[in-house]
Amino acid sequence: MTEVRVPTLGESVTEATVATWFKKPGDAVAVDEMLCELETDKVTVEVPAPAAGVLGEIVAAEGDTVGVDALLAMINAGEGAAPAPAAAPAAAAPVAGGGDAVDVMVPTLGESVTEATVSTWFKAVGDTVAQDEMLCELETDKVSVEVPAPAAGVLSEILAPEGTTVDASAKLAVIGGASASAAAAPAAAPAAAAAPAGSADVENAPSANKLMAEKGIDAASVTGTGRDGRIMKEDVLKAALAPAAAAPAPAAAPRAPVAADDAAREERVKMTKMRQTIARRLKDSQNTAAMLTTYNEVDMTEVMALRSQYKDQFEKKHGVRLGFMSFFTKACVHALKEVPEVNAEIDGTDIVYKNYVHMGVAAGTPQGLVVPVIRDADAMSFADIEKAISEKGKRARDGKLSMAEMQGGTFTISNGGVYGSLMSSPILNPPQSGILGMHKIQDRPMAINGQVAIRPMMYLALSYDHRIVDGKGAVTFLVRVKEALEDPRRLLMDL
Repeated sequence: MTEVRVPTLGESVTEATVATWFKKPGDAVAVDEMLCELETDKVTVEVPAPAAGVLGEIVAAEGDTVGVDALLAMINAGEGAAPAPAAAPAAAAPVAGGGDAVDVMVPTLGESVTEATVSTWFKAVGDTVAQDEMLCELETDKVSVEVPAPAAGVLSEILAPEGTTVDASAKLAVIGGASASAAAAPAAAPAAAAAPAGSADVENAPSANKLMAEKGIDAASVTGTGRDGRIMKEDVLKAALAPAAAAPAPAAAPRAPVAADDAAREERVKMTKMRQTIARRLKDSQNTAAMLTTYNEVDMTEVMALRSQYKDQFEKKHGVRLGFMSFFTKACVHALKEVPEVNAEIDGTDIVYKNYVHMGVAAGTPQGLVVPVIRDADAMSFADIEKAISEKGKRARDGKLSMAEMQGGTFTISNGGVYGSLMSSPILNPPQSGILGMHKIQDRPMAINGQVAIRPMMYLALSYDHRIVDGKGAVTFLVRVKEALEDPRRLLMDL
């Protein structure tokens, strides 16, 4: 007997509502066959069968609210292999004239990511492909995902051309044997034609029906995004907000007319999903947080001298260069211990204090800004921090970061100095309550013990959420960072 439990729902999501059961007690199920659909306040999650067998007791009925890892149902050992062949007639049809056909499906995209855009196909129909050879690249609002060939053969059909938006369970292409390509395309048409007939009568999520009844919304006016066009709770919420969202629209003036001579020299490019998400999240951050920035400056003389003295030995021993980021990470960890609210977040009417530091390090890439997270940075050495930053920075530039590597940060460091920025006000990365902005190191005359001396100085900026961090705490944090950098021995003595 196998338990079916609620999977991980995503960051900060603790419960879900059982929207729809696709199977009933007594039905035979195959491994990974969809059993039910859960609905959270952010995404819908399909729950696959962890084993083949017969669906026994359903513990959580439609409409029930369940927590993470809650028991949903039981699968009894039995005739679970039977549905698998029945579910695959469409796949079997194309191969009547040749070798086995293999579907190329959208790979796992990560928590809370439900769709992607096909950005590039590296192969054309008729091309021979080797197993694990890259077929195409998908672009989500956070990362780029390469799709390898699940088997060797001939690319017989591309179902999602470049620019197509596909969901997390979509079929991208078909790989057949040497003679399968000719048969694959005709066989796909009947399967596609049969789809609308099956979706003519779809039962909506119970929570969606309840909400539509409460708000007096006609189901015909709601676009369903669930399985087979099923209307989910979030679809109803979007429909309910649509009139309110439409009201401000007239205030957004259309783009002013452009002279014909100028128009011919302009280029209009559609924003990538990543850029759209960056724009939306940054604006949401401004609209949600009571954001304020405080500034200070730090004399980098001691850090630069220490780095210059030990950088060769450091690189020889640890195999990585000693940069400034490890010093700033250590200094921030030191300051966060004294001012824990900067490392906290707001959750409704609660403040969640984090007794650990997952340090986000903002990195500019050709695709846009990403923030990989160095987990448990408070327990890492200088060498560990430098290695982690170097490795994640390379993966970020190559577009290889996974969703998990960009989630869970508690504080962020952004270094605009690498681009020559002298002063800026960084924007918070929600739900975090603080972000430190580093800037260019520049020689400036400073008054030192009554004498004017030229010192390498850097402006520091701390943007913080004033709802949770008071001015005293923000200033104290920045002063502690300054003190640790101007006298790195304080980090060793924990002062």
